[in-house]
Amino acid sequence: MVKAVKPAPKAKAIKQIAIYGKGGIGKSTTTSNISAALADLGHKVMQFGCDPKADSTNTLRDGAYIPTILELLKEKGKVDAREAIYEGYRGVYCVEAGGPSPGVGCAGRGIITAVQLLKQQKIFEELDLDYVIYDVLGDVVCGGFAVPIREGIAQHVFTVTSSDFMAIYAANNLFKGIQKYSNSGGALLGGVIANSVSSGYQKAIVDDFVARTKTQVLQYVPRSITVTQSELAGKTTIEAAPNSEQAKVYRELAKRIEAHEKSTAPSPLEAQDLRAWATAWSDQILAVERGEVRSAGAQI
Repeated sequence: MVKAVKPAPKAKAIKQIAIYGKGGIGKSTTTSNISAALADLGHKVMQFGCDPKADSTNTLRDGAYIPTILELLKEKGKVDAREAIYEGYRGVYCVEAGGPSPGVGCAGRGIITAVQLLKQQKIFEELDLDYVIYDVLGDVVCGGFAVPIREGIAQHVFTVTSSDFMAIYAANNLFKGIQKYSNSGGALLGGVIANSVSSGYQKAIVDDFVARTKTQVLQYVPRSITVTQSELAGKTTIEAAPNSEQAKVYRELAKRIEAHEKSTAPSPLEAQDLRAWATAWSDQILAVERGEVRSAGAQI
């Protein structure tokens, strides 16, 4: 729990980022390693977990879970936001919004409540933060999960995807939301983080999707046993294996986020176009497996 500190004498620009992705894509793993790498670079970082499972920040705290804002509100009725903020690796401030019990209520309620609480109490300014990174579930259709985009809370949105169709489908849906709110002050897209991309065809699929939706790949993150080993130890790769090749990938990703300034509205594919695109890729991969030769003009 964080104790009260004196407000900074002069407010500075806080870079607020939202990282989205479907469940199980490695979004929280990626986010936590970005937070750790930014902290290593000397930045003051808050990671804001927006998943009802409240497991976004545990690898920043040796595997330990923290009370969520919704849990504290349910217990006490009124909460000083500092009671919900815990320090993790290199002083990263960890917050979990929380959510209702499974099958009960709106899962996005925790995000709305938590964001309002921290804004009302001016916590971001008080802690003199450089970065607030929202870790948001990206495959749930719920108004609460759109808050960082819709309200313009986050300036830049990044999505974690792989070459799997459902991950790309979720990313494309996210692009639709960003496009919808882009003309009314909503957050814009900074790019795609291609996770678990270890082969040429996986990279080609992501590259093609990115080109068609007019965005960019910020970083390719290969699948690595180092990540599994680190998380089993309750740590980020940055902390558990700082000299590993995987840690170098995450550090480069953090530097690219640090340098990123201009985000744009993407051009999502319509449902039928996305389905046709996926089918074409399926046919091409099947042809490669069968050893068939495609004509030079065949494109997808």
